[in-house]
Amino acid sequence: MPTVAITTFVRRQTPQSQFTHWTISDEELVNRVVRNIDKAHPGYREGVILVPVEPEGFYSKVVSLQKGDTFAGEYVSRRDGEEPRKSCFLKGEAAPAGTVWVVLYAHNVLIEKNENEGDSDFEIVSVNGSPSQDSSPPPMPPETLIANHYELDGGTATKMSDSEFVAALRDSVLYWKDKISVRP
Repeated sequence: MPTVAITTFVRRQTPQSQFTHWTISDEELVNRVVRNIDKAHPGYREGVILVPVEPEGFYSKVVSLQKGDTFAGEYVSRRDGEEPRKSCFLKGEAAPAGTVWVVLYAHNVLIEKNENEGDSDFEIVSVNGSPSQDSSPPPMPPETLIANHYELDGGTATKMSDSEFVAALRDSVLYWKDKISVRP
């Protein structure tokens, strides 16, 4: 069995954030990932996988926009030492997740930019919940894909060709065009 660890970066996913959060223990999160790792879907590049886990105890912050919604935004760093990024959100509350995809980066991907926090085979960098019963993982948000592809501060290289990037960006924009994250 591969070893899996939780990164400091994923700790930003709290009830007060605009990201999926959970009420299960760290040990249970890792156990669910390890138990379901054989069901992993490939991520945006080699060494990145998305593992579906049982959604009980997870809360999604993704909602569909309604005509007239007004959102808020901020320009903040995701972690100390990283350049700020634009971030938009809608004021609202989390809902129980219908599906959860845990994003794992392999050790060799994380060491490319010295972002590994240990020697585990994989590290959890994001937990993405959806209120719906998705059978496949949603594409990453356009802003994240762009930051990764162009290796902006904090972005991990996609290693995509221009045509692969354009196709991935199209899928991302079409999925996220009417969705946003909520924050209390």
